[in-house]
Amino acid sequence: MHPLVALAKKSIETYIREGKIIPFSENLTPEMSEKAGVFVCLKKHGQLRGCIGTFMPTNECVGIETIMNAIAAATKDYRFNPVEDHELDDLDYSVDVLSCPEKVS
Repeated sequence: MHPLVALAKKSIETYIREGKIIPFSENLTPEMSEKAGVFVCLKKHGQLRGCIGTFMPTNECVGIETIMNAIAAATKDYRFNPVEDHELDDLDYSVDVLSCPEKVS
């Protein structure tokens, strides 16, 4: 499992089960210390279950952006009820880190 996906999964599971936001450990991977927009999507049995993201960074690094967007995907996507504890084992996660926007003509 990719480290960003593992971070999203741990973030959601901890938040749903304990109501806590995990602390970001700065010694994970180099890409997690960069600034970028991040989308976190959840699927359950192949169907979308939540997806939240940011086009531009709103936090100090990709790691924190992933944590916050993962929790939001599980709890704040207005299209779905918040994820419940009994669903956690059925979720598949994807994390997309966006590059800087480019001007187009």
